[in-house]
Amino acid sequence: MTVHRLSPEILSAMESAVGQSGVAISGSDMAKYLGDWSGDHRGGALAVLKPASVAEVQAVVRLCGALGLGIIPQGGNTGLVAGAIDIEARGAVVISLERLNRIRLVDADNFVLQADAGCVLQAVKDASEAHDCLFPLALGAQGSCQIGGNAASNAGGVNVLRYGMARDLILGLEVVLPDGELWDGFCGLRKDNRGYDLKQLFIGSEGTLGIITGVELKLFPRPARIETAYLGLASFEAAVALFRQARRATADLISAFEIIGSECIDLARLVDADLASPVEAPVHVLMELSASAAVDLRALLVDFLAGAMESGLVAEALLADSDGHAKAFWAIREGLVEGQAKRGYHVRTDLSVRISDIPALVDQARHFVALEHPGWLPQAYGHAGDGNIHFNVLPPEGLTVVEARNRGADITAGLYRIANSLGGSISAEHGIGRSRHRAFWAGLAPAHRRLVTALKQALDPDGLMNPGCLLPPTETVP
Repeated sequence: MTVHRLSPEILSAMESAVGQSGVAISGSDMAKYLGDWSGDHRGGALAVLKPASVAEVQAVVRLCGALGLGIIPQGGNTGLVAGAIDIEARGAVVISLERLNRIRLVDADNFVLQADAGCVLQAVKDASEAHDCLFPLALGAQGSCQIGGNAASNAGGVNVLRYGMARDLILGLEVVLPDGELWDGFCGLRKDNRGYDLKQLFIGSEGTLGIITGVELKLFPRPARIETAYLGLASFEAAVALFRQARRATADLISAFEIIGSECIDLARLVDADLASPVEAPVHVLMELSASAAVDLRALLVDFLAGAMESGLVAEALLADSDGHAKAFWAIREGLVEGQAKRGYHVRTDLSVRISDIPALVDQARHFVALEHPGWLPQAYGHAGDGNIHFNVLPPEGLTVVEARNRGADITAGLYRIANSLGGSISAEHGIGRSRHRAFWAGLAPAHRRLVTALKQALDPDGLMNPGCLLPPTETVP
């Protein structure tokens, strides 16, 4: 049976599964669950269900399966690729994990934390710090994104070069499968070589194979020292060369290495009009070192930067002399993202190439925009230490939204071609969702398509888990 509207009987069954307070069906009650942070995507839903326990998640999944209802798992809804929004309004049900928000365990002796999927990332980080530990995943949205969504999207962020993606930080998962059965993949082990590593199927699957309800995470000793520098350089080539030298000269203690084209600074001023740029240079670098032991990071960083300035690789350098000073540096990096959102619609990409290819990516992308889309304004910044560049492009003032979006689609396709020509990826950390699924699918080799399709059919034969996400709609898949 397939449902396209809510009858009183179905609504009653939903309320029996999650309680009356766990069901939202009115437009106003559902509004915040039907749009993403960027404002680029809006969707629809028959209902929003908010289970408060793992058993309730199982009950909802079984009910939706019996009714033939598509299921859209949703965390903090901070994604940027419409992965948790039914933008085609096919009549699915959103299942929000926000009420599953308990820290289950912090084991500081074994450096392990277990949490419900709906725990906000910042709450996970705070619980870790309360036990003198560090959970290093760090995102601009960490005050609202949820750890289950971080796992489902394989989130990245600013600390990937030191600690890896979300995939590298997860020891185990608890997942409600499409038939409602619960798979408990918690074990707390660093080394476990018993056959297939099933948790990897669900990390990065964007809710298309099951609903993550619990996450078991690796913790690390909390850093005792952090040193932050804000640098001015002449080019992206110089920034890549600096990173290469810094890894060796600082004993690989770099925890962040962010690169910002100077054109982005005005965007940060849309958030803080009084913001002063620490340096005047074509390329800015925000570099952070951290260590948990009694390492003299300050001396290490000063010695390295002195040599880099003497050689001409670095033109300007400022070292943070307090936590507040360091936060002011980071406010520039965080503010430019918010400033783009304030500017309105813009082309947003999330490209990944080999670190050595970053200069070529930026140069080719800038040339492409200038030649074929004059008047559009490129913005290049990102996590240079792991090859992830967000090359975004702002439309000219006065362009209608419809025209901007039409032109933007052409620009996006051109930028994807450049990344692919360099052997890169169209998605470094944001995922595929619904906004990129056709480009993703078109770029897969036949063998890759067969494997992806086989996994989907094996775990979700009815195609009810997050339909239209990651894979194109079933009827368009060759």
